[in-house]
Formats: sequence, structure tokens, C-alpha cells
Amino acid sequence: MTTLTFTAIRAVQSDEHFVMCFTATAAEIWSFATIERIARDGEGHLSGFQRPQIASHIQEIKDYLKREDAVLPNPIVVAFTDNVTVKHVSDDVVQVTINTQNGPPGLVVDGQQRLSALSLLPEKHFKVFVSALLCKTDAELRRQFVLINNTKPLPKSLIYELLPTVEGLPHRFSSRSFAADLASRLNYDSSSSLKGLIHQHTNPSGIISDTAIQKVIMNSIHDGILREFMRNPDGPDKSFCLISDYYRAVSLVFREAWSGHKPKNSRLVHGAGIVAMGYVMEVLALSQGARTWEDFQKGLAPLVEKTAWIEGTWNFAPGDQRAWNSIQNTPADIMTLAHYLMRVMRDSLRKQ
Repeated sequence: MTTLTFTAIRAVQSDEHFVMCFTATAAEIWSFATIERIARDGEGHLSGFQRPQIASHIQEIKDYLKREDAVLPNPIVVAFTDNVTVKHVSDDVVQVTINTQNGPPGLVVDGQQRLSALSLLPEKHFKVFVSALLCKTDAELRRQFVLINNTKPLPKSLIYELLPTVEGLPHRFSSRSFAADLASRLNYDSSSSLKGLIHQHTNPSGIISDTAIQKVIMNSIHDGILREFMRNPDGPDKSFCLISDYYRAVSLVFREAWSGHKPKNSRLVHGAGIVAMGYVMEVLALSQGARTWEDFQKGLAPLVEKTAWIEGTWNFAPGDQRAWNSIQNTPADIMTLAHYLMRVMRDSLRKQ
């Protein structure tokens, strides 16, 4: 069977979208919809937009659905861009026909865990609500995915990684979108010193938090060297080169605390260290004109004997000494560490 027909109720909401609701079994949904999980190709280009499956969550839903009294009122949200025809029946009732001749034309926008769990119970004839959204383009489909899921407990890092591929989002996403795009470029460009080191949904083996790198970028865009760069057309390229060169210098100056470490045994690659060192980058770039990794390497030298990334004690101030691993990824600890590092840098610069 290459077509499926359902009777649906249309909800009049947006002039640009057609929204309707009908019921279907898991097998029927799989015949007209797929879950496109987020991934990147060999060149780092993004494809898909769903988070990876969570086995424990799916098992919990499955265990519940086994019960005779189980109900699942939450709908599976599916978006289409083509191969769907709608026929008006009466008032808000429509007949929707989905053509599956060339494969499932729909994409699951929300509810992948529920659908996966239900699929593990083929013997149970269980229908769920399907909220169908007809979009004009793939770009609009992606935009709706971000907007729908931004209010749900999806990992923020997944939303942030998708932002650069989506247009027409609220203004509050603009700087985050640039930061996410630059972080991905730093993670996948072969010339980057951070290539493969940033943890993203498409690179789960990375050790450096993507949100930490994005925070460094956003801080600089708001009131730092990148803000100056972005006044020119080549701003994104200059920003990429500067951050790549800076963390190359960091990895060389603090080699023992960088190479082969994870956040739990080195505060340098920990979120707190990455963000705090971003403030040091601003000091060197703005007050010393540092632009290359050689410039940054020279500028970072005064910190070598004053840091405790993997052992020892931080001497933040008289009466404020802390064990190296007591620094946590909290705003208070990040700023305490940042102020300390900048104070050491400025004291050194004054002596010079």
C-alpha cells in the first residue's frame, strides 16, 4: 500500500501552516514518518535534528505501556513538506492522504521516545494522537523543530548546535547562533587547534564543553575583541583564527594540564577553566594586541607558576586558598578564577 488515508480535525492557527490531528498505530506512523537523528558528514556539515535515543527512558515508557490501563494522551508531532494531500469534508474535518511510494515523507518533530517505546510492543494494538504540521520548506520544518522543542527539556546543546541552520528565530538567539556556528567550525575545521575536542551531539567523544566555548565567544562578541572583528565583513574568519590560535597557545603553555586530560582531572579543560581563560584572551588581545598563537604563548607565560590546573592550591587572596579541584562550573567560581587570572596578568604587565 503506497498511500494511507486518515480522517483528521484541522486546527486553524497560522495562515502559513496547516495543522491537523488524527490517530494512528506505531506501525502506521513508521510507514509515513522517520526520525532523522542529528549527525555530521566528513566535512562537518550538519544533517538531521533529533537527539539520540535514550534507552533507559524508552524502557520506562515501554514498561508503562505494557499495562492494561496505560494511556498516552501526548501526541506524536510529525512534520511534512510534500506527498500529503488534504480534502475538506465538513467544517474542521478533513481527509488527509499520505503518499509513501518513495518512502516515509514525514519527520518526527517531537515524541521520538514514545514512538520508539510503542514500537517495541507490536502485539499491542494501541493508537496515539498524531499532530501533523504541513510546512512549505525544509528550512521552515527545522525552524518549527527549534521553536517547538525550545520550551521542552531537550538538551540545550542540541538546540544550540541546530541554531546556525535555522533562520527567522527570535533576536535573542542571534549571538548564540553565531557562537554555536563558530564553535562547530572550531570543532570540525582541519586547521583548528580545537578540532575534535569540543563535545557536541555530533561529537560525543569531545572533552571540552561546547557551551563553554560558546560562552567565551558570546562574552567577546558582547564586549571584547570579537565585537571589533565583527564590524568588518571578514569578522567570522578573524574570530575563528583568533580563538584557534589562542587555545593553541594555551595547549602549548599548559601542555601537562591540557594533553590527555578530561574535565574531572584538569580544571584547564573544565568548563570553568575554558571560560575563565577566555577573559585572559581579552586582556592579551585588547591591551597587548595579541593576534597569533606566538603572541598569546608569550603573553600567557606569567601564569605558568601561578596556576593549579591539575594539582596544588589556588591562592586567590589572603585567606582564600582552595584545592585545585574545588573550582566548579558555577558563575561565582568562574568569575573568581577569571578575576584571579586577569589580576596576575595585569600585575605582570605593569612590572614589564
